[in-house]
Order: sequence, then structure tokens, then C-alpha cells
Amino acid sequence: MDHEAVLTQFDQQMRRDAQPDEPSARIERVGDVVRHVGAGNDDWNGVIWSDLQEDTADEAIAEQVRYFTSLGREFEWKLYAHDRPGDLGDRLRAAGFTAEPAETLMVARVDELSTDVTLPESVHVRAVTDPAGVDLAADVHEEAFGTSADRLRHRLHSQLTARPETFSMVLAMAGDVPVSAARMELNPGTDFAGLWGGGTVAAWRGRGIYRALVAHRARIAAELGYPYLQVDASDQSSPILRRLGFAALSTTTPYVYQP
Repeated sequence: MDHEAVLTQFDQQMRRDAQPDEPSARIERVGDVVRHVGAGNDDWNGVIWSDLQEDTADEAIAEQVRYFTSLGREFEWKLYAHDRPGDLGDRLRAAGFTAEPAETLMVARVDELSTDVTLPESVHVRAVTDPAGVDLAADVHEEAFGTSADRLRHRLHSQLTARPETFSMVLAMAGDVPVSAARMELNPGTDFAGLWGGGTVAAWRGRGIYRALVAHRARIAAELGYPYLQVDASDQSSPILRRLGFAALSTTTPYVYQP
């Protein structure tokens, strides 16, 4: 895989030419900034791409702060390590943003991934196809990550109702008990499917469930014709993904502004 070429392709398709992730959201292009604007306070708002210079960056940051503050919205500037200018993170902090933990942008060719991974004998996969399944997946997310899944729950219910073809979600079930949940965002017209979630409850970690759900989703992506899988990987998942065949292309840091 040509890392530089794939990163350029990712920036173009998934950031500069991004599509809204909810039916009610919209993408706005303002100068050298592309932002995602949700319909309400429960939706995600943020800057997903920018191409700024040293003499334009501060005013572009200030404009986004003014815009989202006028809506009363918290928003995120999703900064990648290769974004310009090189001190953009410092400028965001100076403007009142708070940096959250960085993640690694990892990409793999679907046809080169190791998908010969199986679940523990007592665990099976259940596809999420209805609102009850969405609620189970959100519950697992809350237990696995220790954070509220209210925003995720709202988004997935909306997506299931209006655009079910844009995601694929599964639960790992130990009998009738959900122990892990993972989803794949499908982006029609692009070469990338995105892996998200993959949260496993504490008692079931270390048994290969995360790896198995990555492999399961990779097989679905292959059937749907996506050449690449993309993950914003934590420090915990990065080593697993490397062993499966993913490569690190950049890092991404969420900078959050609260009006």
C-alpha cells in the first residue's frame, strides 16, 4: 500500500468531500474549512477538514468559534498531524479549545487483511437490525467505555430509520447477554468503510472478541466492494490492528470548544 497516496485519497474523499453522517445534518464549506453541522444539540458538530496558512489560521479558527457559539453548540475541530500549519494545535488551544486523547489513523486494504479469526466457542454474532438491537449496542458501549451513549443512541436510531444502508452493526452475544458491540460506517461513493466502537465489557476482554468483530466487518466490506477499512485507533486497539494488517497513516486529535 502506498501510504502517501492512500492518505491523500482519504483526505479528499472522507474529509474535503465528506457527506453528513445523519440525514438531518449538513456539510458547509467556508473558505478553506469544511464543517459538519448537526440539526440539534444532540448531533455531532465539528470541523472535519481545513487547509490553512499561518496568516489565515487564527481568523479561520475565530470564525468557527463565532459560528458555533451563535448556535449555542459545543463543537470539535478534528485535527490531523499532517494538517497545516504545523502549529495549528497550539493555535486551537490558545483560542480556548481543549485537546482530547490522540488516536492513530489506521488503514488496511480489505483484500490483504487477516480475517481467519474466530469467536470464543460460547459467543456468537448477532446483527443489529431493529431499535431494540440499537439500544443493546448503546448499553454495551456505556458499560465498556464508562461514558454516556446518549448521543450515539440518538444517532443510530435516526440512521436506522432513515439510512439503514449506511452502516452495519453487530453484537457479540454470550448466550442472551451482549458482551461487545461494533459498527461499520459505510460511505457510498468512496473507497473507505470506517470501523467504530468495538467495545467489550471488562469480563470478556482478552478473549479475541475485538479481533473477531474486526474480521467479521472486513468480510462484509469485501462483499460490498470497499477496497479499504479505516479506524481511528486507541493505544489499546492499535497493536491488535497492526497484527491484523492495518498500517498507521497519521494521528488525529479532537480539539473541543464549549461555548
